[in-house]
Amino acid sequence: MPSLFDPIDIGDLRLANRVVMAPLTRNRAIDGLCPGPLTVEYYRQRATAGLIVSEASQISPMAQGYLDTPGIHTPAQVAAWRAVTDAVHAEGGRIFIQLWHVGRISHVSLLPGGAAPVSSTNRRADAQTFTRDGFVAVSPPRALRDEELPGIVAEYRHATRCAIDAGFDGVEVHAANSYLLDQFLRDSVNDREGPYGGSVANRARLLIDVTEAVASEIGAGRCGIRLSPLTTSGGTPRDSDPRTLFNHVVDQLAPLGLAYMHVIEGETGGARQPADAPLFDYAALRRRFPGAWMLNNGYTRETGMAAVAEGRADLVAFGRPFIGNPDLVRRLREDAPLNRLRADKLYGGGHEGYIDYPALAM
Repeated sequence: MPSLFDPIDIGDLRLANRVVMAPLTRNRAIDGLCPGPLTVEYYRQRATAGLIVSEASQISPMAQGYLDTPGIHTPAQVAAWRAVTDAVHAEGGRIFIQLWHVGRISHVSLLPGGAAPVSSTNRRADAQTFTRDGFVAVSPPRALRDEELPGIVAEYRHATRCAIDAGFDGVEVHAANSYLLDQFLRDSVNDREGPYGGSVANRARLLIDVTEAVASEIGAGRCGIRLSPLTTSGGTPRDSDPRTLFNHVVDQLAPLGLAYMHVIEGETGGARQPADAPLFDYAALRRRFPGAWMLNNGYTRETGMAAVAEGRADLVAFGRPFIGNPDLVRRLREDAPLNRLRADKLYGGGHEGYIDYPALAM
């Protein structure tokens, strides 16, 4: 039986183990929304993960939704991320960048010229975001016009080219957690007509177009995608028929030859089978996808090892445990105690709660 600590081939890459560092927003970008020297050290410390998926990084100025999150669309950002990827590679690690457009989960103070956020709808989300004034309600969005959507696809393609130039091993398309691509997928949000609204196929069109563009730019074997079929984060109700929706999405993605699919089970940061949600058969969804299958949501050493050993996952993504434990892979392998997470240092700030967590003694 495979182990969480065994090597694995995914797409065009070989990973040293099956422990993945999940994307984790830390709000520490510096001038020009670039990762700074602290971020270089942060990722270098965690390079023993089989794969690091970076914090979500916006594909354009209009894609930003939170204070001090990094971008991947300017030459300065490319150069700054190159320092990160060089540091990870020097330690023998692998790193993908997560490509992000937040859609309506944003605030006018974060967007160029005070523009309204954009979405599949003009309905405001029941959500908050983090600005210079702290946590505030998100702003009302503007529904994107059909003729604008090829431009969104082009922004993803440009960000992918920037990721290649920055030295990333691959990219992950963020289509989960109520952000732009998820806003188009769900009939609870997408109230538009025309080629990008109404039917399941139309609502999935933007996601498929984006993924095809990204995969054609970097190669499908260096592209992953993240989905969250049941989460209601970001004030986004579930789709009325998530099984049909996500079966269609996976069936459309399967022929592309993607490296992996990253699935958040249940509520992000909550129950894997929410009491108010329909039963969802992730195993049946997995059978529709030929690439590596990555599971995420509150996994521990025991549950992560079991998921791989039982064949329910090829890879397991760990989030907050990686924040407090730069040497998480070793700690999981040796069943060593974990450092206590400092929750007050998660978002923004300096080195405290970022790069000062101790590793085990050698």
